[in-house]
Amino acid sequence: MSASDEIWILGIKMTKFGKHPDRDTVDLAAEAATGALADAGVSMADIGVLAAGNLMAANAGIGQQLQKQIGQTGIPVYNVANACATGATALRTAIMAVKAGEVDYGMAVGVEKLSGAGLLGAGGKKKDAEVWEPNGRYGAVAPIDGRIGTESMPGVFAQIGTEYGHKYGGTSFELFAKISEKNHAHSTLNPLAAYQKRFTLEQIMNDVMIAYPNTRPMCSANCDGAAAAIVCNGETLKSLSLEQRRRAVKVSASILTTDPYEAGCQVLPNVNTLTRNAAATAYEQAGIGPSDLDLVELHDCFATAELVHYDNLMLCEEGGAADFFNSGATWRDGATPVNVSGGLQSKGHPIAATGIANIWEICHHLRGEAGDRQIENAKVGLAHVIGLGSACGVHILEKSAA
Repeated sequence: MSASDEIWILGIKMTKFGKHPDRDTVDLAAEAATGALADAGVSMADIGVLAAGNLMAANAGIGQQLQKQIGQTGIPVYNVANACATGATALRTAIMAVKAGEVDYGMAVGVEKLSGAGLLGAGGKKKDAEVWEPNGRYGAVAPIDGRIGTESMPGVFAQIGTEYGHKYGGTSFELFAKISEKNHAHSTLNPLAAYQKRFTLEQIMNDVMIAYPNTRPMCSANCDGAAAAIVCNGETLKSLSLEQRRRAVKVSASILTTDPYEAGCQVLPNVNTLTRNAAATAYEQAGIGPSDLDLVELHDCFATAELVHYDNLMLCEEGGAADFFNSGATWRDGATPVNVSGGLQSKGHPIAATGIANIWEICHHLRGEAGDRQIENAKVGLAHVIGLGSACGVHILEKSAA
């Protein structure tokens, strides 16, 4: 691969996740964007393309609004929305523009205001919602919720986890709670996490049940936050300072997948196939295998989701996710640390920001800048997100040799 084909993350920034009642989406996006520019050592005048991700805000054109706050230079703006993979999709959009040779530098931003939103997709319905009349695009297709399953996020991922246990065995309510226990323990070392509180296994298991087997601490925390990244190609990186080259992180793989056709996923979502496809393609593109990973940030929107993604990302043999977790591998001091940031369950999940925030975490370990939670000698990491609908983003990142 020539230097012009290489993609590097030159700068990256994540805001503190949590509640920001006095700041709107543009404020948060601007903090992340200007922070990423400063981290990269470049200015808005250098940026050739902006991809801005936002899913929930009523106002359209977050990218153009952001430009008004950080610098309007006339560059193309892509406003991106792709479920929970929105941030990863924004980054991939910037990467593609750089890789195509159209621009030297690209910026990706993801931002969301979600504190107080509750469990997304779990809201009640109007009393008359059961009176169904065929209309619109789906015509005579009735909603499935409450008839052959559920469309609410907690319910869907509860089904996914229990289905995995039914197929392969080894799972239990306690096992899923232990995954959450790990992530909350990890969060105590992350000052940017929305929640930095350790829970005992008993506290997790005895908390409010949301959708069995996930109690409240086992669910992702919807909150406010933003993250941004600056990317450039290898030729551009060569022209920069030794310190910029040393801190740059190589993007060895950038993959986005959707569901292939399966009869079942026309009705109920399948988070497994597209994740496994994304992972397999990413490993091939990067020229590495799962055993080469020093850490993983995966989409633990629920404790049940984390377990199945051990398998989908091929961190273990097929069907071996329970044994893999029980081996202690996924703890910070284990063979394959997973969600050292605290994961979505405690770091928080401002939807569009999550994809870039997961990459922020990997980058800081590869740079040796992760502080108390640093994974020693980390050289290769994988970041994963998935949104129902469905879209999956996988990025493999490598430490600079400079």
